[in-house]
This record gives sequence, structure tokens and C-alpha cells, in this order.
Amino acid sequence: MGIKVIVADDHAIIREGIKTVLERRAEGIEVIGEASNGKEVLDLAAQTPADVYILDISMPFLNGIETTYRLVKRYPKSRIIILSMHDDSSFVEQALRSGAKGYILKEDASEEVISAISEVMMGRYFLSPNISEYVVKGFLSGINSNKKTGRKDGELSSREKEIMQLIAEGFSTREIAEQLDISVHTVNTHRKSIMGKLGVHRQSDLIRYALKEIITGP
Repeated sequence: MGIKVIVADDHAIIREGIKTVLERRAEGIEVIGEASNGKEVLDLAAQTPADVYILDISMPFLNGIETTYRLVKRYPKSRIIILSMHDDSSFVEQALRSGAKGYILKEDASEEVISAISEVMMGRYFLSPNISEYVVKGFLSGINSNKKTGRKDGELSSREKEIMQLIAEGFSTREIAEQLDISVHTVNTHRKSIMGKLGVHRQSDLIRYALKEIITGP
């Protein structure tokens, strides 16, 4: 059974572009509807619910954030991917708090939309790589200003936070060692300590941890 998708953007050329990419490159994904605003999305969902909704963040009538909130409230199994020109962390945070599982930039949509659909269908989050970096940076800033007790992330040392940042940005162990002018052994020691404190094991786990903190935070 294929994955049913609804694409919403107030620019027809954007909708057509995403639809073309999915039709030509993706197997088992079907665009069952298109909309130019949030109200149309909700009307389509009421008639034929989709598995995944790709929503422009700045649609008229109801923007992508409000539409996401209403979709998730009415259809809890909906997976929403926000499509945006904005890479500002505040937009990303609003989208995630409203219930979105993905956030991709329009300029990268043709390359990332299939992967995004695949990830959210597996119950995971998907963010454009540049956005992932911002999320982790914001998470680390939260660690620096966190005054609560009993939080594992509050135990990270300044060096561990620095290394965690570089891990999240995709640097290898050797590259981190060179950049910080420390030994590979020291980097591995810090990495092991970070994993123990946060309970994460890979870059993707680190980003998911940061996302969880954003969504469940104050």
C-alpha cells in the first residue's frame, strides 16, 4: 500500500515541482491532493486523509503552523513536513511544537523531500542539514543557561559541549582532534563521556535528543 501525500503551497510552481520529483523518483508515493492554503488542506483531509502533508509555512488563510496544529489535533497519525524559505531556529521550533515531524528548506526540497517522507513515515524527525546544526546550537545554548538540577545535559563540561557541537556538525574524530588541538584518544574519551551522560550513540541520536528537548521544554 502506497504512501498518500497532500502538497500545499500558494505557488503552483512549487507544488508542481514537488509532485514531479515524487512521481519521477519515488516508488510507492502518491500525491492525492494539492492545496493553495491551509483551509483547503483541512477540507482535503476531511474528504481523503493523507499519510503525509507537505505544507508551506506561509500559506494564506491558515499558515502552515496553524494548519499543522489543527491536522494533528483532528488526525493524530498525520505526519507533517513543513516547507519553508526560513532557516531561523524560531520558525523551526514553532513548527516542531505544533506537531510537525519534518522541516525542509524550499531551496533543498527537490533533493530532500523523498528522504523526509521516508523518515517521518518511520516515526522519526527530518530536518534539512543546515537546520539540524541550528537546532543543536540552540540546544547547547539551553544547556549553558540551564539552572535546573537533575538534568543529565547540565552535567556536560564546556569541552564536552564543544565536542558535542562538532560531532553534531558532522566532524570526524580526527578532524575534531585537529580543530581543538587535542589527541584522538582525548576526543574519544570525551565522546564516551557525552554518550554516557546523554544516552546517545550517533549524530542522528544527538539531533533527536536536541529535538526532544525543544518539543518538551518550557
